[in-house]
Amino acid sequence: MKFVPFVGLVIGSLAGLGSAALQPRNFDTHDYYVLHLERGVRPDHVASRLGLRNEGPLGELPYHYVLSDPKPRTESRSDEYEDHDIVKRAIQEHRRKRSPDAVDILDSIKFSQKQKRRAPMQKRVIPSPPPGFYPQVRENKADAQALEKQKSLMDTLGIKDPIFHEQWHLFNPVQLGHDVNVTDVWLSGITGKNATVAIVDDGLDMDSNDLKPNYYAAGSYDFNDHRPEPKPTLSDDKHGTRCAGEVSAAKNDVCGVGVAYDSKIAGIRILSKQISDADEAEAMNYDFQHNQIYSCSWGPPDDGKSMDAPGILIKRAMLNGVQNGRDSLGSIYVFASGNGAASEDNCNFDGYTNSIYSITVGAVDREGNHPYYSEKCSAQLVVTYSSGGGDAIHTTDVGENSCYNGHGGTSAAAPLAAGIFALALEIRPDLSWRDMQYIALESAVPINLDSGEWQPTTIGKQFSHTFGYGKVDSYALVQIAKDWKKVKPQAWYFSPWLHVRKEIPQGNEGLSVTFDVTEDMLKEANVERLEHVTVTMNVQHTRRGDLSVDLISPSKVVSHISATRKLDTSDEGYDDWTFMSVAHWGESGVGTWTLVIRDTNVNDNTGTFTDWHLKLWGESIDASKATLLPMPEETDDDDHDHDATSTATPAVSTTSLPPPADATNSGVTSLPTDHPDRPVKPSNTAVGSGPTGTSEAEAAETTGTGSSWLPSFLPTFGVSSSTQAWIYGSLVLIVIFCAGLGAWLWFVRRKRLRNNPRDAYDFQPLNEEEMEGLNPGEKGQRRRGGELYDAFAGGSEDEDDNDRDHRSLVSEESDDDDEEEHGQGERQGERLLRNNQ
Repeated sequence: MKFVPFVGLVIGSLAGLGSAALQPRNFDTHDYYVLHLERGVRPDHVASRLGLRNEGPLGELPYHYVLSDPKPRTESRSDEYEDHDIVKRAIQEHRRKRSPDAVDILDSIKFSQKQKRRAPMQKRVIPSPPPGFYPQVRENKADAQALEKQKSLMDTLGIKDPIFHEQWHLFNPVQLGHDVNVTDVWLSGITGKNATVAIVDDGLDMDSNDLKPNYYAAGSYDFNDHRPEPKPTLSDDKHGTRCAGEVSAAKNDVCGVGVAYDSKIAGIRILSKQISDADEAEAMNYDFQHNQIYSCSWGPPDDGKSMDAPGILIKRAMLNGVQNGRDSLGSIYVFASGNGAASEDNCNFDGYTNSIYSITVGAVDREGNHPYYSEKCSAQLVVTYSSGGGDAIHTTDVGENSCYNGHGGTSAAAPLAAGIFALALEIRPDLSWRDMQYIALESAVPINLDSGEWQPTTIGKQFSHTFGYGKVDSYALVQIAKDWKKVKPQAWYFSPWLHVRKEIPQGNEGLSVTFDVTEDMLKEANVERLEHVTVTMNVQHTRRGDLSVDLISPSKVVSHISATRKLDTSDEGYDDWTFMSVAHWGESGVGTWTLVIRDTNVNDNTGTFTDWHLKLWGESIDASKATLLPMPEETDDDDHDHDATSTATPAVSTTSLPPPADATNSGVTSLPTDHPDRPVKPSNTAVGSGPTGTSEAEAAETTGTGSSWLPSFLPTFGVSSSTQAWIYGSLVLIVIFCAGLGAWLWFVRRKRLRNNPRDAYDFQPLNEEEMEGLNPGEKGQRRRGGELYDAFAGGSEDEDDNDRDHRSLVSEESDDDDEEEHGQGERQGERLLRNNQ
């Protein structure tokens, strides 16, 4: 019996193989893999099968696990080692050797990805002003009455913070009205209590006396150094602390106050070192039942040439956040729009800011003007105050009692908005992530209305690509939140992939394509009204920065979803890139959607518009029928290569349209009122099998039909002149062939009659089997009909290789049939001659 403890120890050890508490990740000594497993599968068993160690779940992502493997010694690594993937190799080997009935736990792996460290996203720090930029310096003389009100406010609320007088973004006694209008919210007792904002950045100084009272340790973590406290370590780890001060700096005798000075503040450090997608994904879900708002003042480089989106794991984390965070109310992600305006950058080239799950916030200066750095785009929802106009944001800095007076850029705008959203959550913690977006745009105040950058929307709002729906107004936002009726769950409609395959004309001409959305489509998709609209598209071009794209809704609201960028010389075009717009919020979505793409420069750089995909996101009609969006997959956009998904044919036309006045430097350019709409359908006859069908006139536009050379009494078939010539030429050849055949038969009959004058009917009529072959061209006509259909469907010059190979095979088979029929015809003729003789 003495061996029992030993046996128990061995059994326990074996049971624990492949599992361990999550340890800090060391990419210098280990390789890490993320696996998505079928529900109910034990990761320990998968790890054991692969010879890996189970490091535990990947944060809050369901059924995602991290597995590790020790790296070989440095001297034994080959140049190809970094591409060595144990999991994918094992899966491929298993699939190669498996028998049809074999069962292996590797079959439970739905997704795997070897983790690699990459450079972190960049902080939205204030960029240098462009050459020749000299801000106008004005004398900031305070209004006497406003100063008196400020003093009374401080006395009433007990504000003694020494730099509160400098925090003009909270109360502006100089440019009256140019602040976030929060003082009356404070006076009503709403100061952010029970709300928590997580600053996802380069750390947070929890030892600062300005932040210490509100620091939330349980929601904080350092994903760069893998430790519980996100303490700033590097010399420039100050960005996150400054952002945190805007939100939750306590009301005390240090520096100033945060806009929600009684809210809790957490720090999540990801921007100070190289990081993997797995770590960033975990950061975006960290403690997401208590961290309500994630403030993110970072993104891809604001250089006017980068085009970058979050990886698949980060996309899954953000979707997981809005679906499962805050007890399924959804995490609220707030992103700075970006500081690259001077480089003609646009926030729709940033996959974080153009996500439907983000509230994208731009900046205005203390006078309400657009600063030189704040990017514009159709994904921007609102703006709020930041640096510019000779001043910046005054806030907390790293150090026990340190303050800073130079914080700015859209980096400062995003956390300020996040803090204001925290005020709303104090009184309405039940608001969903989409409710917050509704409330933000409903309460936004348009500014600079005489700038010519605003356009009316169908819900009575104004939208600008520079200012979104306007500046955030704290008092209005909180008042609307108090009585807000929660929206129904999300629903969506996805169009089929719409093939275009047309060259993009250069200069003032634009390539215009359209797609019809019917009421029945949206009813079937359970969509009642729109919120976000996204367009995923593929464009080949040798200089990406020359392109611009406009999306025009059935209500004629225009979204500049893509703008030209002078520094973007990439030859990669748009590869399954998704652009987003909030300009169409509240529209029904029913009608013709038009996409206009332009190649704005006449030069040697050319391109082709391949295809596109329209997605309409909105509120559901019937909440009981709402479903959750599945987790994104790496292959989500692959279906556009298959004709099976092309269930509708878009109308395509090359249209001479003036380019936007300057899509990068203006909010909205009105297109001419006579811009080409989809032609009115002349009949109910449709070709194609799309949800809307495609009329003959539409098919003619698809193939580029213009004027016809035919007399008016002859049908054009809705195709181009060259195709008309082919059709009528074929008909003429058929007539000539039939006439020749008739003449030949007449000649044979006359010869027989001359040889047998006594009996004109010396042979019996042929039976059906013998008649076979006397209708030459029947199968050939079917083949021609197929080619004619293909011309309507897209045009032979633009079809892909698969289409050409398939059509070539069909043609060869049809030619064989024709040869066989021709042979049968010859044999039948010989039989006739023998009978005559």
